[in-house]
Amino acid sequence: MQIIFLLLFVAIFYFLLIRPQQKRTKEARQMQASLSRGDKIVTIGGLQGTIDSLDDQTATLRCGAGKLTFERNAIRAVLKKANAPEPEKIEEGKDKKAKTDTETEKK
Repeated sequence: MQIIFLLLFVAIFYFLLIRPQQKRTKEARQMQASLSRGDKIVTIGGLQGTIDSLDDQTATLRCGAGKLTFERNAIRAVLKKANAPEPEKIEEGKDKKAKTDTETEKK
């Protein structure tokens, strides 16, 4: 009976702590591997900038009028990819008209 509780405890520990941490680590590695020049990023310190150059260990960011060099591991998130298209803005008048047309078709 004690062995069952021990195994149950280990399984719960694995699924609640270890596995989610491994997933976050994998996602961070993928994000850092996909960085490219021109990406807008935020560092772990909260600094936002655009990647000017990259090498295996460091990234040089354009921030305001200057450039700063950071470790690639210090990049927390990509705010906008360099080649990502701008999101389309929906005008309220067109959106309401589309909803009205859809409701009319349903009747």
